[in-house]
Amino acid sequence: MINPKLQAITQNIRERSSGARASYLKRIDEMRRNGPLRGSLSCSNLAHGFAACNTEDKQRLKLSEAANIGIVSAYNDMLSAHQPLANFPDLIKRAAHGVGCTAQFAGGVPAMCDGVTQGTAGMELSLFSRDIIAGATAIALSHNMFDGVLCLGVCDKIVPGLLIGALSFGHLPVIFVPAGPMTSGLDNSEKSAIRQQFAEGKISRQALLEAESQAYHGPGTCTFYGTANSNQMLLEAMGLHIPGAAFENPGTPLREALTTAATERVCKITALGAHYTPMASVVDEKSIVNAIVALLATGGSTNHAIHWIAVARAAGIIIDWQDFSELSALTPLVARVYPNGNADVNHFHAAGGSAFVIRTLLDQGLLHEDVTTVWGQGLRHYTQEARLSEGRLSYVEGLRDSADTSVLRPADDAFAQEGGLRLLQGNLGRAVIKVSAVADKHCSVEAPARIFTEQDALRLAFEAGELDRDVVVVVRFQGPKANGMPELHKLTPYLGILQDRGFKVALVTDGRMSGASGKVPAAIHLSPEALGGGAISKVRDGDMIRLDARSGTLDALVPADEWHLRIPATRPEHHSDYGSGRELFAFMRDAVSAAEQGATVFKS
Repeated sequence: MINPKLQAITQNIRERSSGARASYLKRIDEMRRNGPLRGSLSCSNLAHGFAACNTEDKQRLKLSEAANIGIVSAYNDMLSAHQPLANFPDLIKRAAHGVGCTAQFAGGVPAMCDGVTQGTAGMELSLFSRDIIAGATAIALSHNMFDGVLCLGVCDKIVPGLLIGALSFGHLPVIFVPAGPMTSGLDNSEKSAIRQQFAEGKISRQALLEAESQAYHGPGTCTFYGTANSNQMLLEAMGLHIPGAAFENPGTPLREALTTAATERVCKITALGAHYTPMASVVDEKSIVNAIVALLATGGSTNHAIHWIAVARAAGIIIDWQDFSELSALTPLVARVYPNGNADVNHFHAAGGSAFVIRTLLDQGLLHEDVTTVWGQGLRHYTQEARLSEGRLSYVEGLRDSADTSVLRPADDAFAQEGGLRLLQGNLGRAVIKVSAVADKHCSVEAPARIFTEQDALRLAFEAGELDRDVVVVVRFQGPKANGMPELHKLTPYLGILQDRGFKVALVTDGRMSGASGKVPAAIHLSPEALGGGAISKVRDGDMIRLDARSGTLDALVPADEWHLRIPATRPEHHSDYGSGRELFAFMRDAVSAAEQGATVFKS
């Protein structure tokens, strides 16, 4: 039986979204009524669309009786997570031919790596790349040649961007096809310790690089549970993968079989057959709630407190941080995966993985089972595990008991009774905090503020010994309008060292921390942001700041009359909006919505 609180939250979302959802579905229905759009193209249009195809494919495309699948891919060979996608289009085309259909590479979308751009000017393009990807996906599908879609992508902004773009073509069935995580390398806890040693000047840069190279060592997604791997968990919970696709390593026979099966399945669920399953029927209020619960239950990336708001709005569904916080309060934390534990995603997968998580949450009534998925009706399909049988994909029941209770636990014996993502509110605005890796003794911090506007300035202050005290580090002018809301990973080692030295430490920022949010309490995504005159721009060095994750409050302890009269600080002149292509994104900085509205340039 479904948890009544989960049901109530879902109903609130449904009622709040009724107008926007109805408008979206009406638009999609108008597209659907036109039927297979390839059949309505003029002879000249259609000839252009299959000019480069072989004779057999041309004949199939002329008849419009067999499905033509559009492939939208984020392939490039610089990103380890996307390098394996190079061979997927040929595999997909062979699989489509095997069931009498065709497939065409519809278009590529940009795919940047936050791990490469971290701390550089290029990182200021990262968040905006999501909406560029969404637009590129729409361009790829705009040719009206396709009866179904396979979206190939894995990482941070790429999957949300593909989702947003594909939802504009919600009359088409869409299945997401990942490449899988790289095999395990250097232990994540050891990697973290080495980073702190480098920050303290105890080891050389050469030693740090060697450690990083052992951690990030081959094809596939980074193995920590950041935004990329959170994406895959959420897609499983939404029924947009075929079951078990998320965490199989690249280059294995099973990974190839999963990709083949995804192709065969999308061919079966187009409007040309008896099992039509448009994306608009899969992505609804229940599936969005399921995604959020899966995120919270596994201690996933805080980036999704932005991305899934934008994804939901693309489907006419209105959610906010209050929904995340209320769902977190009733969702048990069933996984410990780095940075919320020592295990990586390969250990998570071996312990039972997504199938175990979905099973235990379903059994406790914490997921909606009665949903439409690309694999059929009902989420229970996703409690099965993929296997190879005589070279073909088959399914067996997933584990009912965790294979490693240090990594995965059942929902009725969880690591914590709540998911660990909370809403903070107070005179500084609204922010989110991830507490699943924060020790209880660190959940409340009251200390003087030290203000920064650049990550490197904090490093210099740390090296000068200026932060060896109780401190709330305030890093502002990092919001979407200011500079594209880059992730602030460079802060993590320094703040962690200060906490290890026994100081009370917290972070308050209008920027992001993503899946790397760890043991230091961090109020992130603070809105309104500093550039828009948000209250964070009123804070001065030495102001007492209280961050209390238990009570959900975030306040500057300044007399109300003084606080009201304070003039907001202005953005430092030394920051440049030029170089590394940043000037090309000025229109997006001007148009972007606040973080709690999805930090998007699209109008909902």
